[in-house]
Amino acid sequence: MNTSRPLCILFAAVLLHLRLVPTAALLDPTKIAVVLDDVAAPPPPLNSGGFDDSDYIRSSCKTTLYPDTCYHSLNHYATAIQQDPGRLARVAVGVSLAKVKRMSALLSNLARDADYGAQPRAVAALHDCFSVLGDAVDQIRDSLSQMRKLGGTGESLRYQMNNVQTWMSAALTNEDTCTDGFEDVSDDEPFKSDVCDRAGKVKEVTSNALALVNSFANNI
Repeated sequence: MNTSRPLCILFAAVLLHLRLVPTAALLDPTKIAVVLDDVAAPPPPLNSGGFDDSDYIRSSCKTTLYPDTCYHSLNHYATAIQQDPGRLARVAVGVSLAKVKRMSALLSNLARDADYGAQPRAVAALHDCFSVLGDAVDQIRDSLSQMRKLGGTGESLRYQMNNVQTWMSAALTNEDTCTDGFEDVSDDEPFKSDVCDRAGKVKEVTSNALALVNSFANNI
């Protein structure tokens, strides 16, 4: 029995539903300062050197592995970041959390419905990916919580940032594990390439967040 066509239709429906959910809706506005009003705001004023908030984001993103992804995912928050490296790192972690939660929601739907038709190896890869991304969500959420309550100076502050670096690094490893699980899955599976492509974009955002966290930590 050929199940590829029903799975393709199901996958398309899931993606259409998820596109209707804005990324910001997946964030908790009581916990992070990433969710901003979508009303138009006046452009930030240039400082005396002509280096504005958007320039700061672009310059900071050059230290990451994926500077274009970094800039486009964070520039929306340039006014709120206000050229503050701590705020920049915190917002980057928040954006990473939103991305991985959205990916996890996609996998939840796919894994539940793939049980009724996909190849066993593909089903196992989906469930494993969903599981490790769940761990990544917890680790990034812990990182964001720690970033919000940073305090003290010297060794105390460095210890707190070390926790964030450890959790974000572990989250990135879990995201790598997700895509690794699809290496032995047939390319005939309709969702394989799209899931791996989307997971790759999630990894880019998390990698960038970790780089900005490291940059902030190294300059404490």
